[in-house]
Amino acid sequence: MSRTLETCQLIERSIIRKYRKELWNPFVAAVKRYELIRPGDRIAVCISGGKDSMLMAKLMQELHRHSEVPFELVFLVMDPGYNELNRLKIEQNAALLQIPITVFETDVFEVANSSEKNPCYLCARMRRGYLYSQAKQLGCNKIALGHHFNDVIETTVMAMFYGSQLQAMPPKLHSANFEGMELIRPLYCVHEEDILAWKRYNDLEFIQCACRFTENCAVCDNGGGGSKRQEIKTLLRRLKRDNPDIEKSIFNSIHSVCLDTMVGYKTKGQLHSFLDHYDE
Repeated sequence: MSRTLETCQLIERSIIRKYRKELWNPFVAAVKRYELIRPGDRIAVCISGGKDSMLMAKLMQELHRHSEVPFELVFLVMDPGYNELNRLKIEQNAALLQIPITVFETDVFEVANSSEKNPCYLCARMRRGYLYSQAKQLGCNKIALGHHFNDVIETTVMAMFYGSQLQAMPPKLHSANFEGMELIRPLYCVHEEDILAWKRYNDLEFIQCACRFTENCAVCDNGGGGSKRQEIKTLLRRLKRDNPDIEKSIFNSIHSVCLDTMVGYKTKGQLHSFLDHYDE
């Protein structure tokens, strides 16, 4: 007689079986391609409570169960000042998905929202700093964030359109302020539409925008651009009607930058011009 699976087991099975091609395979591919996990790593999987970070936590949990590479995980939740409903939703989802979270509280929202100058930027900066600090206290050498394929594309286009620079979002980077700490993005190759499909299939409900500054916000992305990011999302959807591979082309372009054709570029904080070596 077949046994009845628990809700969490059904959700895990959907990742490994039904959405293997869309979620599990690109997740594993990113981990391998960008060498995100190494033997002996102790990784703080940072959970904000949204669909992306919750899925990332389950993927990392599954990888830990089946990987031959020895590494440790801490599922870290920072409460920057959530309202009671959002805090409760995160705790309920963690229990449903059987993710053993470690929660710590901060006053990020209170401090950032009292700032008259760019509270979103301050909030994002403070949250990142607190996560690094707490992860280091817990003996971790890496933090994992839930940025996905579409975040990479949108950030690249936003930097060009609104930041006047060709700048991408790397799959991993060393912390400039916390020695020995590294940030990794395991969902780098996972598409948002597939995360949404997984969420709907399992009838899951996650918090969308926890920002106390814009309590009823529907498009805020915690300091990543807000309405400008939404504009880029809309633009990319329009472009995909004529060119379904537009996002793939943008993604591939950041992997094959031809510096020989660039008029100027910056590396390690130093600005360079093509004139520097033009006559050589």
